[in-house]
Amino acid sequence: MARRSAAVVPLGRDAPSRFLPWIFALMVYLAVLALTGVLILHAAVERWQRGEVDTLTVQIMPLENESEEARMAKLRSLLGDVEGVSGFRTVAQSETIYLIERWLGAGNVPSDLPLPRLVDVDIAPGYGLDAETLALRLQASLAGVTVDDAKLWLDRLADFGRSLELLAVAVVILIGLATVATVVFTTRMGISIHRNVIELLHLIGARDGYVAVQFQRQAMILGLRGGVLGIIFAVATLYGLRHVAGRLETPLAPDIPVAHWAWGLLAAVPVVTAVIAMVTARLTALRELAKMP
Repeated sequence: MARRSAAVVPLGRDAPSRFLPWIFALMVYLAVLALTGVLILHAAVERWQRGEVDTLTVQIMPLENESEEARMAKLRSLLGDVEGVSGFRTVAQSETIYLIERWLGAGNVPSDLPLPRLVDVDIAPGYGLDAETLALRLQASLAGVTVDDAKLWLDRLADFGRSLELLAVAVVILIGLATVATVVFTTRMGISIHRNVIELLHLIGARDGYVAVQFQRQAMILGLRGGVLGIIFAVATLYGLRHVAGRLETPLAPDIPVAHWAWGLLAAVPVVTAVIAMVTARLTALRELAKMP
């Protein structure tokens, strides 16, 4: 274990010591928000993939000159004759209204709104029956029928979510690189400002490692100080977003991660930032000190 060195280089009095904590706070704030976005998107993609089933949804629109029950009876008869259909279930109108209310809000669906009837169709494996083929079979005998394959748009939605997830990860990496660049710049500035003190330490026998400890300790303290400030603002922002999202009756509302491991990962961001700052400051200081006579 390295012996604790006394702080002989007055790093706390220069300009970097005043503005660096605020830069760290901003970096941690942005990193926590970006990392939260990664967690939300990852959970959403997993949820969408779990929802993938071999089911097609038949939608039959109401027509003025035909009875709804007669059209539904004809649809059930046609589905029973299609090879590859292992079963089907007529969705109750109350379920359809509930699905619409999730988007529009409870009580916002007019009673006279002409709603389509939905039928969930189970597809047996090995028959190669898809939405387009089933739609052609049904539309040949029944007007106003469409067939949707939820798996297709769920796959597209999952691909889009993965792309956004990778983008959020790239943002986190860029924030980390920006933190490293900031520490490198401020460490070089600190060595330049205190060059006379460092040269005097060299004259009395101080090694580069002893001087580098001064910079790495200062970077770690400033990193922790700014990191705590950034995590406080980030948690306040996430709490506000979660509160607002909880009041929205829509599936578009983001699901802020509440798992213990997720919050633990976010809480570790300030510590990781401080460690990155400490290691970067030490390596930069040793490299710059090696250039001095």
